[in-house]
Amino acid sequence: MFSPKEIEYFNKIKTPFYYYNIDRLKDILTRVKNASERFGFVVHYAMKANANDRLLAIIREFGFGADCVSGNEVQKAIDMGFSPNEIAFAGVGKSDDEINLGIDNNIFSFNCESTQEIEVIDEFAAKKGKVARIALRINPNVKANTHHYITTGLEENKFGINRWEFDKVLELLRNKKNVKLVGIHFHIGSQITDFDAFKSLCIRVNEVQNYFIENQILLEHINVGGGLGIDYEHPDNLDVPDFDAFFKLFDRFLELRPKQKLHFELGRAMVAQCGDLITRVLFVKNGINTNFAIVDAGMTELIRPALYQAYHKIENITSKLGIDFYDVVGPICESSDTFGKTVQMAETKRGDLIAIRSTGAYGEVMASQYNLRNLAKSYYSEDI
Repeated sequence: MFSPKEIEYFNKIKTPFYYYNIDRLKDILTRVKNASERFGFVVHYAMKANANDRLLAIIREFGFGADCVSGNEVQKAIDMGFSPNEIAFAGVGKSDDEINLGIDNNIFSFNCESTQEIEVIDEFAAKKGKVARIALRINPNVKANTHHYITTGLEENKFGINRWEFDKVLELLRNKKNVKLVGIHFHIGSQITDFDAFKSLCIRVNEVQNYFIENQILLEHINVGGGLGIDYEHPDNLDVPDFDAFFKLFDRFLELRPKQKLHFELGRAMVAQCGDLITRVLFVKNGINTNFAIVDAGMTELIRPALYQAYHKIENITSKLGIDFYDVVGPICESSDTFGKTVQMAETKRGDLIAIRSTGAYGEVMASQYNLRNLAKSYYSEDI
């Protein structure tokens, strides 16, 4: 919900724009911090969710580490004050420059996804006279019960090292002097709301951990990735996700060894509900079977609905009229430039403000200039 003061503020700003409620962000971060620290768990913020400078500064102040999936994210994390020894670097295709950047900055861990990647990191570290810390990203073959485009933990996905490769990997590591195995890493997908998927992950992690114990390898840390989903249908419900239940599940079902640390890489769950995309209605076009509310935001500002049919709650925040149904669409010359079909909202007219909710994750960070559009600006509740 938006206050009259916020809506008055919105009316003075050129649309479309991203709006971040900083109090809401801090509330969510506080709940993550309190729940994770209760069990001694370590949380890295997944920067791919949102790399907005102002949000990153707040996340860093709360003491979280960084989870990065590109060299530019690693550099951004360092520039924003995240300690290199709290930066985990994942990604199935790290370039030579990206690997050298991580080695030069002595990052916490490279989450390695293939034997060839291990060989390259060892080679580059040897040239620098360094030993790089690595974790093996394991493909656990656990179904995440989410959209197939954001499932990452099945054998059919491109990510991770498979179980039948373990012996080969250990043999390789015995002959490599410039990499140090410090952990194992898992990530089964994104927007997961079925906690049974996380329970299945815990069981699989325990099985994998036993393999390493049997081979006399005691790992410093286990990294179970992120993937915790949010409630897109009720964006003002801050009880979802239930961070206490989430971390308690891992404490109950995952068997840590003495001195081992359990790490998480949460992104969406930390920032999605603090951000919204505010757009203005350009035209209302009445059809035979549907009404179109054509807004000035498009898939260039929020690609999730076009990319994998993602749902976002859409609200007319200025109209006081009765209820009607609309297909809410953008101006981009693509039929997929649609935010929602048969959306029930207040009767809409040209000039009304529309809020597309829960865009704090994978909104601004995925923006493009397709059709040579300008990048939308960001505004913050603290500035009102």
